Amino acid sequence: MHSHISFVLTLLLTFWASGALGASNGDLSGLIESEKNTIKIFQDNVNSVVNVATIQQRRGGWFYGDYEMPAGAGTGIVWDEAGHILTNFHVVQNGNKFQISFHNDKNQYEATVVGVEPKKDVAVLKLVKRPPKLTPIRLGSSQYLQVGQKAVAIGNPFGLDHTVTQGIVSALDRKIEGIGGVNIHGMIQTDASINPGNSGGPLLDSSGLLIGMNTVIFSASGTSAGVGFAVPIDAILRVVPQLIKFGKVIRPGLGIGVLPENMRERFGISKGIIITYIDENGAAAKAGLVGMGQDEFGRYYLGDVVLEIDGKEVNNYDDIFHILDQMKIGDEVTIKYVREGKTKTVKVKLSAI
Repeated sequence: MHSHISFVLTLLLTFWASGALGASNGDLSGLIESEKNTIKIFQDNVNSVVNVATIQQRRGGWFYGDYEMPAGAGTGIVWDEAGHILTNFHVVQNGNKFQISFHNDKNQYEATVVGVEPKKDVAVLKLVKRPPKLTPIRLGSSQYLQVGQKAVAIGNPFGLDHTVTQGIVSALDRKIEGIGGVNIHGMIQTDASINPGNSGGPLLDSSGLLIGMNTVIFSASGTSAGVGFAVPIDAILRVVPQLIKFGKVIRPGLGIGVLPENMRERFGISKGIIITYIDENGAAAKAGLVGMGQDEFGRYYLGDVVLEIDGKEVNNYDDIFHILDQMKIGDEVTIKYVREGKTKTVKVKLSAI
């Protein structure tokens, strides 16, 4: 018995000396540097990550009365000390009431929508009543990301609060189908597990800085398959200040309507953008461009067909949107177009839309 006890004590002392027992008591000395880094990222950011519960308030009539029903759930990011919460548009789109919960806080806080930008899958909420302390996320940059660098996601997959997953940046500048009528360009691809409930949560680099906002709208199965996507922080930074200030994104535009791409061939057009109408106060009208018209018999005839903007070929609304999305109000672009069989160019000064 004595020899058995001595053996156990010797074994425990050996583990203690090597640090294997210390980690369970908060001592990280026995962990490798990668583990320490992941733990620090989580601890530094967990209070900046919230759960977003989306609720639909409905009127039930005189017999049943009004009632509420769950309409979705996701993750959000504390943006600033004023109580703004960043999340995905698709997290909030089906709700009219929103409840926010924080890590290690049993209270729930009501929030309202400040503004949304479906084309970037971005939404901003604001807390009606704030907790005693808010910890805004620390912002990084997505401009110089490298494929292969570490990526850490924090979120609430399947309702499991404040879960951390880790991977790498698998690819950059991906284009995926969005929910706002255009593709989302410049997306970060990662193999860090992103599942339903992770939407709207942060993707962080090894310094714990925000490099993107996770979204799972691409997933056909609804679960992680080693391919997740995040809206890059640089794109978010172009959108969020406007949503907070104006409640919407004010972007440069031409002030035109375009015919759907699949209807071009009806007019014998194989490429380019057929302008359907012109906003009389918009940039295109001021430059002299014209849209479709109707003759005395009600038959439609073509106006101008746009082929290029600043040397870049355009064939649908998505092409126009992403060319102009990189520009500012007041910038001048050169448009190449066809009118009555003749190719022409005109300079257009972009106006707000």
